[in-house]
Amino acid sequence: MISSVRVAKRVLDLVASMAGLALTAPLYPIIAAALFLDSRGPLLYRQRRAGRLIGPDGEGSSAAPRGFRFVEFDMLKFRTMRPDAEKGTGAVLASENDPRVTRIGRFLRRTRLDEIPQFWNVLRGDMSLVGPRPERPELMSNLALAIPFFEERMRNVKPGITGLAQVTLGYSGRAPEHSAVQRFEAVLTNPFKIEGAEGADADDMRMKLLFDLAYVAALEKFGSFIRMELSVIARTPLVMLRGVGR
Repeated sequence: MISSVRVAKRVLDLVASMAGLALTAPLYPIIAAALFLDSRGPLLYRQRRAGRLIGPDGEGSSAAPRGFRFVEFDMLKFRTMRPDAEKGTGAVLASENDPRVTRIGRFLRRTRLDEIPQFWNVLRGDMSLVGPRPERPELMSNLALAIPFFEERMRNVKPGITGLAQVTLGYSGRAPEHSAVQRFEAVLTNPFKIEGAEGADADDMRMKLLFDLAYVAALEKFGSFIRMELSVIARTPLVMLRGVGR
């Protein structure tokens, strides 16, 4: 990422996060009351995530393949699952129609209102407004081993609240029906044709990786960065209203 893009992106993040926190503040008591009435548990949920990929000699606490490391941080969300959702399973990828999600949580996820607290992560510098979605550190190694160079989507790029993959694909990363990218789904999913591996989490993540790498490539020139950033920001409200994407 060139320096002019880095500076412009941080300025945009500061302005957007402060405006976002101010504009969404009235929603906090409404969401808090709905969550309390629906299920007992904390309002906010902190979850450890693997963020920006840095070099092997850089400071970081989460190991990545080929000697690189991720900068970890605590991502904030409104709680959408039962408090004991991972008690018997440990860390697993969230899925569409996840049975662990509460009734109010399902609405918050569909409209992406569960991600409002992440404006604080953006203000702190943990995240950016636009960027690839951060994954759980304990899942990153397995994904990187299953998908060659999967970690490259985060090289010197902060994760985002919204992003190109989030506004283009379905919740889990599956290509929407009748979309242009769906024509390539058969080639990208289960590329080694392993019997019984159809529908694996890695297949959906391969689809996401295409869009994440396209976004990262756009950051190499200021003009392409501006066009990409504004396009993703403009498409995000439509995704929220339609209740699709992630």
